[in-house]
Amino acid sequence: MSDHSSPPAISLSPIGIIESDFPDKFGVPRQPGLAPSARAALQLLPPYDDPLTVRGLEAFSHLWLTFLFHHSPERWTPLVRPPRLGGNRRVGVFASRSTHRPNRLGLSLVELIGVDTRDGVRLRLAGADLVHGTPVLDIKPYLPWAEARPEARAGFAPEAPLQLPVCFAHAAEATLAKRDDAASLRSLIEEVLSQDPRPAYRDDDETRRYGVRLRELDIRFRVVATPDGSSLLEVLEIVPE
Repeated sequence: MSDHSSPPAISLSPIGIIESDFPDKFGVPRQPGLAPSARAALQLLPPYDDPLTVRGLEAFSHLWLTFLFHHSPERWTPLVRPPRLGGNRRVGVFASRSTHRPNRLGLSLVELIGVDTRDGVRLRLAGADLVHGTPVLDIKPYLPWAEARPEARAGFAPEAPLQLPVCFAHAAEATLAKRDDAASLRSLIEEVLSQDPRPAYRDDDETRRYGVRLRELDIRFRVVATPDGSSLLEVLEIVPE
């Protein structure tokens, strides 16, 4: 007979902590690589911050990060409602990439921009979909010849989500014009909002205002109906937190 007793608990320790443009989970891209302008860094923690741990890593352009969804509740359910299905259809948790899952483990493919070993180890990253403060549990180099399978079936998410156009009101443009990071901030706002971070259950009420935190700012926006019946997102204000 097989032994169905529970295996012993496993203890994992973070090897590093993410610093990113996303102070909280609202507005974080739902997949990696969708906001390439997003700045991020992985600061390794002792004793993993020994430069020997990353010797040779700069030869790789992309990395797999295994991390903990630390803002998600520890409870989980066997069925979840993926945003790609409008939030009203359920699939099994293991048939999704939901954050509400056993052990709260996540996997993200990020671009490695640079390796800084002057004071410990700090990895500069791009395209990360990680909240500021995310604990990282492991790093592995990405191998395109082994791990890129364009012929693979993608279930209920066969292609990248449609993107909405984004425009900026006069007040938002005026704020951008005063910032040293205006170009990268504009790109980041456009990349994040074009994916429509609003909840799956929503309406297109033009009087409703939304806010998403990026860097040290509160980006306030609304949805606007266009003459052809489609929608765009208008950035109304860019306000320091």
